[in-house]
Amino acid sequence: MAEASPSAAAAQDYVFKPHERPFMPGSPASPDHPAGRKLGYFLIGVYLAIIGGMTNGLLIANLTGLQGHMDLTPAEAGWVTVAYNMTNACMSILLYKSRQQFGIQRFVRVVIIALLMANFLQLFDAGYRMELIARGVAGIAASGLTTLAAFYLMQGLPAERRIAGFLLAIGLTQVAVPFARAISPLLLFDGDVAHLFHFQFALSLVAVGLVFLLQVPPGETIKSFEKLDMLTFPMLAVGVGLLCAFLVQGRIQWWSTPWLGGALAASVVLIGAAFLIEHNRQNPMLQTRWMGSAALVQFALVGALVRVLTSEQNFGASGLLAATGLINDQLVTYYWVLTGATLAGAILAILRLDPTDLRRPVLVSLAVIAVGAFLDTHSGLRTGPVNLYFSQAAIAFAAVYFMGPMMMEGLLRALTKGPSYLVSFVGVFSLSQTLGGLAGVAALSAFHTLRTKAHLMTLGQSISTNNPAVAQGLNSLAGALTGDMTDPALRSAVAGSQVVREAAREATILAFNDVFFVIGAFAALAFVPLFVRWAYNRRRGHNPLAKELEALQKMRAQNQ
Repeated sequence: MAEASPSAAAAQDYVFKPHERPFMPGSPASPDHPAGRKLGYFLIGVYLAIIGGMTNGLLIANLTGLQGHMDLTPAEAGWVTVAYNMTNACMSILLYKSRQQFGIQRFVRVVIIALLMANFLQLFDAGYRMELIARGVAGIAASGLTTLAAFYLMQGLPAERRIAGFLLAIGLTQVAVPFARAISPLLLFDGDVAHLFHFQFALSLVAVGLVFLLQVPPGETIKSFEKLDMLTFPMLAVGVGLLCAFLVQGRIQWWSTPWLGGALAASVVLIGAAFLIEHNRQNPMLQTRWMGSAALVQFALVGALVRVLTSEQNFGASGLLAATGLINDQLVTYYWVLTGATLAGAILAILRLDPTDLRRPVLVSLAVIAVGAFLDTHSGLRTGPVNLYFSQAAIAFAAVYFMGPMMMEGLLRALTKGPSYLVSFVGVFSLSQTLGGLAGVAALSAFHTLRTKAHLMTLGQSISTNNPAVAQGLNSLAGALTGDMTDPALRSAVAGSQVVREAAREATILAFNDVFFVIGAFAALAFVPLFVRWAYNRRRGHNPLAKELEALQKMRAQNQ
């Protein structure tokens, strides 16, 4: 049934031509817009995609400042991250079905109001609990903003290029993360975190104005929700939320903390029970048989693996630079370089998109990640941002370059199965990316901690006063403190503590080199079987998605 909408003066009476009709329920129609309106749609889509990414990007960039501002422990700061990810990971499923049931215009209002509410709550600086609520609501808003941005971008592009709008929205969301880090020092020039809250609220106000100034065309609705959805979705959401808590808090409180085991067990039970119910439903929300097929499992594993590997950037490179004593104010140029590389990856992924060869960009990304990670394995105390420009720009490029083809592959597999399979694809992709990122940081953090201890033990064995070089160095440090301290014992103790601190810093950096090596090795190992399979198919002239492409062409022909 067509949905009434105030988005255009004549929308209610306008009869859409076959090529203008919504591709599926829950999506807006695609009328023939004049050039000026198309440009407006495109620019609004770009803006929405960027602020959708900055919702999380600003949190990542300023979590340490927020922790200090609110006087939070590391564990409490971790819960702020959990609050965002646990709502962001699953909400795409609920929002997808909501669009189909209640229409695109109500979806737009919910997303925009959620964004405005999240940033409005932070204006009052009302404390830790309110921050948790605000971050949870922000996760919902960010999940919907990416889709909304895609709809706007698709309205602003020619019919034959509309899939590029969807991919561009995903890419620009990723661009916003290093962009947020690049501009954060300007927002916090005087150390007042309130500027960050004001900036986010201003962005959301502009988004509200733009969306209501130029609304997306109306769409079509169907009955999407069933009673069992109200049982399985909360089970899935709570299970994923507990898994997010396990991955984030595990690296902060360490994995032997008793309650973490209970959280992991409960998440497995809840997610398993939700999938069991879905598996036996007559009209399931999630197509579990399709999701369990070899092709979809491989798709999810490849997507999660690349996300795990690219998490090196948020943990490895950032941690290394922090270990050398650098702060955000000294890394502005570095993050601008990453922003440019990420944007280049997003654009090139679209320009080079070839539906007949969607695995090539994934192979390129894995190869680039391997090279970039191996280049960083020789980092030391004197390593600065300029030494990481090339390697980290390459990894930033690869992090977004693979996403377009991966999304295209998933969409092709889902669309040719039917609209009901799209929600399953959305769930698989969203969960693989969110959980892959969190799992990557958690695993790398645990590995880094263990390697730091190992290097520190090795260095500690060489730091002995029986070693003439060490004794001479301690005497030199103690002598330099003569002007400030008259007690020889105190000077020796302070000199010794300085040596220990330098040894700990050296061990930390050596452990990051180990992290870079592991990332490079895993990327190289993943590249080999995928390359062999890709080369085999290319030699035979076989396209694994040939059936899906043929089915999609038939669907397009029927709609014209």
